[in-house]
Amino acid sequence: MLVAAQRKASADREPADAEATQAGKPSRTAGPKASRRPKRTGASAPDGSASDGIAVAARRRAITDPRDLHAAAALIVAHNQARRIAATVRAARSIPGVDLVLVVDDGSGDNTQELARKAGAVVIRHSHHRGKSASVETGASVIAMRDEPGRTPRAILLLPGGLGHHAVGAAPLVPAVVEQVADLAVAVTEHDDRALSTSGKLARRAVEHFSGWAPHDPLGPIRCITREAFEAAVPLARGAGLEVAMTLDALRSGFTVTEVECDIRHRPGGSSPRAAAKRAAQYRDVMVAVSSRRVRSEVTGARVAVSQRLRGSKEEDA
Repeated sequence: MLVAAQRKASADREPADAEATQAGKPSRTAGPKASRRPKRTGASAPDGSASDGIAVAARRRAITDPRDLHAAAALIVAHNQARRIAATVRAARSIPGVDLVLVVDDGSGDNTQELARKAGAVVIRHSHHRGKSASVETGASVIAMRDEPGRTPRAILLLPGGLGHHAVGAAPLVPAVVEQVADLAVAVTEHDDRALSTSGKLARRAVEHFSGWAPHDPLGPIRCITREAFEAAVPLARGAGLEVAMTLDALRSGFTVTEVECDIRHRPGGSSPRAAAKRAAQYRDVMVAVSSRRVRSEVTGARVAVSQRLRGSKEEDA
């Protein structure tokens, strides 16, 4: 079920700063849940007026070729996930619409790659640990090489390697993108009922300031994205800033972003000193991603203003 959608956003709108406070959650029990229809929302136009929402059902394309039903590739980044990678691969292969499962073994010290390959995945291995963003970029490049010339590029379904059999719960994301309901679909899971972390509040406020839409889980790692929207986000932000940066870059480029309720269980975060250090690093990465995109928007806006001023001067001289 789609719980929130966002249409085109102005390219000169900037994300919020780090001191912004948390916005309210999107409703998960309002009209869309009862009617089983996507929520209609509108984005702010460049002049500040609200644009009309677009019925997402109208954007769905007719499937005329049976091969179009297999238009997504599952991209799984795994580091030392020998215990769960086989179950994750098998679950991903069972998702309707997925015809390729690619595992990027990010320098694992165990037998993750062998188990993934035996489970039916195509496996690419980094010789040393390079991080999630580099692994996603590697995997996306390999998927592009396997796309058939002249056909629509596969959508990319991003799945953590430790999901295990719960990965099948991401299935609703594929039709949301393949049928052109959205260019980027983010999973909202039962784990997301908990209060947002400080990093999540920052990311949500950044997206809301830029687009007028407050996502339920702005840092959701389980997502499906079209090739075109993915290319708009490359190079990917590093670390925990990847997800919010991908969403902001997609919106800035005029793509559609939505959230979809998925039956996936996450392991809750801990309260150990190690978990606290991880949360601090996450906040740093999100801050860097948001700040860099704010600066980019300001630079773009300045360039547009200078260009318009020069054009006006030339017209006056003529």
